[in-house]
Amino acid sequence: MNYNEAMSFVNSYSKSGKAVTDLSRAKELMKRVGNPEKQLKFVHVAGTNGKGSTVEYISNALIYSGYKTGQFTSPYITHYADRIRINGEEIDEESLCEIAEKVKNSVADAEYSQFEITMAIALLWYVREKCDIVVLEAGIGGLLDCTNVIPPPLVAVITSISLDHTAILGDTVEKIARQKAGIIKKGSAVVLADGNTPNVIRIVESTAKKYDAEFILTERCSCGQPTVTDGMSFTYKGDFFKTQMLGRAQALNASASVEVCRCLRRKGFDISEETIKRAVSSTQIKARLQLVSHEPDILVDGGHNPDGIRNLTQLLFQWHCPVYAVVGMVDSKDYEEGVAMISRHSRKIFTVDGFVSNSVPAEKLAEIAERYTSAEACISLEEAVVKAKSLALENDGVVVVCGSLYLASEYLNNCEN
Repeated sequence: MNYNEAMSFVNSYSKSGKAVTDLSRAKELMKRVGNPEKQLKFVHVAGTNGKGSTVEYISNALIYSGYKTGQFTSPYITHYADRIRINGEEIDEESLCEIAEKVKNSVADAEYSQFEITMAIALLWYVREKCDIVVLEAGIGGLLDCTNVIPPPLVAVITSISLDHTAILGDTVEKIARQKAGIIKKGSAVVLADGNTPNVIRIVESTAKKYDAEFILTERCSCGQPTVTDGMSFTYKGDFFKTQMLGRAQALNASASVEVCRCLRRKGFDISEETIKRAVSSTQIKARLQLVSHEPDILVDGGHNPDGIRNLTQLLFQWHCPVYAVVGMVDSKDYEEGVAMISRHSRKIFTVDGFVSNSVPAEKLAEIAERYTSAEACISLEEAVVKAKSLALENDGVVVVCGSLYLASEYLNNCEN
């Protein structure tokens, strides 16, 4: 099987597959490919926002400590293989093709999802490469997410919980919290990030008690003033940390990651405080409040739900210059609220579509944006970026590409200089 054949095999499955009511389908898949999940140790990460950066903070602390660390993230940012890594290095093409062929031979007669197939490929690679530990990001939810077929993880971590994927997970934060808390298993520890509501805390804590899992609530950290060109400084339990990544939310994600690393240390992993600080200060991932260039400054962010976009607008509020936003969103998100939030902080909005099949028409987004600011629908992302950059240069402003992780990926793949 060559690379094109491997991708054809993966893409022959739908993105989510048929709706599930339990984990039987994922368990059957694991059985067919030899139950690789039973041969690995895990940190399991769930939440609405902050999962990606939390995975990276924890992974880097483990990598810097000398552990061979598998990293599984969702979705990919620029290309398929960037979601399957060991020590930061993507799965090589030869391994991907070999393992994809093995999976195909095991599951050709069954219905799965692309995500399930991808997880099977990743876990088989981690086993083959003898990973010491895998930091595994859940896809949607937790309780019924296929990643939840793993045995009790060393640590489960739940980041911020807010409204997203409501058609699947429920229409209240409490319902969503119950789904996320589904990753808690008997005998594990669970770390819950600060910033969640009292109801969320109660649900996660009671679930931990039900399964006799150690419950660790991240304490409030003391944050410095967020800046738009530098990371976030904060003090946690008397220790000073500084992130490379932008935005106040990074202090919450990093604090939870610190607790996870300390918990792993209690379980026998040799992770020093100095190494944890190094991981926090060096971690940077694509499309999360990513400052990609200057003259003019261009910020790319994949936040796509109200809380994610709120993190972006909080940063934009600190940027005391005109904002020219390039915005695209998908119809499965609360795009009206998202566009409204971005528009209130922008001098002009350029709207785009076509970057994914369910993108909201640019004209529709522009109509919403025009209630708050000047807006223009563009025929392509390239046109929108050119126009936004021109105005930013003319008025000493900043360009923000935002609204969807798919749009951020399109920009990073095709427009970044």
